[in-house]
Amino acid sequence: MIQKTIYKTKDYCKVKFVVEAPGADSIEVLGLNNNWEAPISLSKKKDGSFAAEVQLPKNTTHEFKYRINTESWMNEPEADGEAANIYGGTNSVLVL
Repeated sequence: MIQKTIYKTKDYCKVKFVVEAPGADSIEVLGLNNNWEAPISLSKKKDGSFAAEVQLPKNTTHEFKYRINTESWMNEPEADGEAANIYGGTNSVLVL
């Protein structure tokens, strides 16, 4: 799940990522701001879900993916769209 908070008086948006992945030990989001080398770790919650909040610039588009247990990749089903990647798959797209 993606939850966007868009501020009228600020030049950024707050984006909350929430992922349900039973059996996962860790989840990271990669690709925001076109940075695939610096993962953002999602924190495990009491209900077993994982969540993180980030600030991203307004009027921007971001391709991203979730990495589960540092080995498998997953797209966000509620993303604004998908874009083809160089590996023959797709990335999730976030539009702010």
